[in-house]
Amino acid sequence: MGTVNTSDTVDWDGLRAAAREAVGKAYAPYSDFKVGAAAYATDGRLLTGANIENAAYGVTLCAECSLVSALVMSGGGRLASFTCVNVLGETIMPCGRCRQLLWEHGGPGLLVDTPQGVLPMTEVLPQAFGPGNLDHVREATS
Repeated sequence: MGTVNTSDTVDWDGLRAAAREAVGKAYAPYSDFKVGAAAYATDGRLLTGANIENAAYGVTLCAECSLVSALVMSGGGRLASFTCVNVLGETIMPCGRCRQLLWEHGGPGLLVDTPQGVLPMTEVLPQAFGPGNLDHVREATS
């Protein structure tokens, strides 16, 4: 099942350092806005990601997408704590699309490092749409 994750049990300094290292691997020749992301999975794995742009802007991958791909490719599981930074090492908020992605792979208990402090996913993406919404509709139409 994994460990219980509370804000004071997370090595936030280590997580932020991993995100700062990941930002150095970003590929952002078009926007020059490099982002690095880092997260711990519930089983303790450290995952990182960086944004990877594309000349066809619509197929650009955010750092969060890269990180979730690493989660899935390394065995799956759930995200427990997350942070992302810009090239200056400053904590930044995930965009709306990425908040949805983080909800899908971390759920309401995911802790997110934000510029205003650590918040649960329920405050980062209130009233989120998730798998439970689909189950409800499937049951009603079966």
